[in-house]
Amino acid sequence: MLVRRIKVNGLNYKTLNSKKTILIFILLTFILVFLFLADLLTGPVHIPLKKVLKLLTDTDASNDIHRTILVAFRFPKAVTAVLAGAALSVSGLQMQTIFRNPLAGPYVLGISSGAGLGVALVVLGFGSVFSSHEISYLGNWVQIIAAWIGSAVVLFLILIVSMRVRDIMTILILGILFGSVASAIVNILQYFSQQTMLKAFVIWSMGNLGSLSVKQLYVLIPCISVGLIMSMIQVKQLNLFLLGETYAKSMGMNIRVSRILLFISTSILAGSITAFCGPIGFIGIAVPHVARLMLDTANHRVLIPGTILMGAIVLLGGDIISTIPGSDMILPINSVTALMGIPVVIWLVIKNRRLSSLN
Repeated sequence: MLVRRIKVNGLNYKTLNSKKTILIFILLTFILVFLFLADLLTGPVHIPLKKVLKLLTDTDASNDIHRTILVAFRFPKAVTAVLAGAALSVSGLQMQTIFRNPLAGPYVLGISSGAGLGVALVVLGFGSVFSSHEISYLGNWVQIIAAWIGSAVVLFLILIVSMRVRDIMTILILGILFGSVASAIVNILQYFSQQTMLKAFVIWSMGNLGSLSVKQLYVLIPCISVGLIMSMIQVKQLNLFLLGETYAKSMGMNIRVSRILLFISTSILAGSITAFCGPIGFIGIAVPHVARLMLDTANHRVLIPGTILMGAIVLLGGDIISTIPGSDMILPINSVTALMGIPVVIWLVIKNRRLSSLN
């Protein structure tokens, strides 16, 4: 039997040598490829599978309307779904591990609220000075940079607190408070904003995977890659966090440095997705639990790649569901993921009193 398990303080550390784990990874990869192709096929304009495969490899069909739809719209949207699902899921896994709280998500530190405040200042704040046409002329990059700055400001405040406060739960509470302050400022800006600007901000807050161009993907892909690489480098530290800070210190881990690096990784992952796609809920909270149950392990060496695959699959599925067949309308992805996630989380709570091995 190829299953190898290591148990430390009651935690199950099944390794990648498990035959069942390898089969699960193969199955998840197959599902991911299938849903990616299904996402390319989904839309108001029907494109046969054979033509999709041909258009992806044929560079001479530049004048084909189907190629324009596929390359300019559907392919970037599908890639964005994969990146967003992976980034939000891993950032949620990290926060649940650091805080040892099964309900912690990528926005628990106020990163999403900080990004929302940055976008609100541009769309709602400057909307009183510039017209909506003038702001749209500047492009989406203004909103993206503003969201990054908002996330960075909240992260900077949290890093300052983490250097002075050792209690991780205190940092969690302060992160929630920072997010509440940012949300309160956003509400004030909404109250005094113009109707057209308010509509633009509300649309952004619903989440959108289809607003990115290929050029923007060239920026998003390196950002997410850096965040995921930082997460993988910190696998040992994440496993030690599960055993408590006292045990981690006895093993020679620098708690403060590891915590800061994981905060930065989470900010890059969740902040970048929020900046480009708007806030997307549920993924970061529920997917790590599903990955733990499916892989039956607490070892982050297995959990991180499993969570990446699972998150990408879930958000690709959500993107397919959000596209109404035979219609030009697309449902807000944030609403779809919430409707998908609430039953899953309720089921997890009912069927498993302990949502994860963290408790």
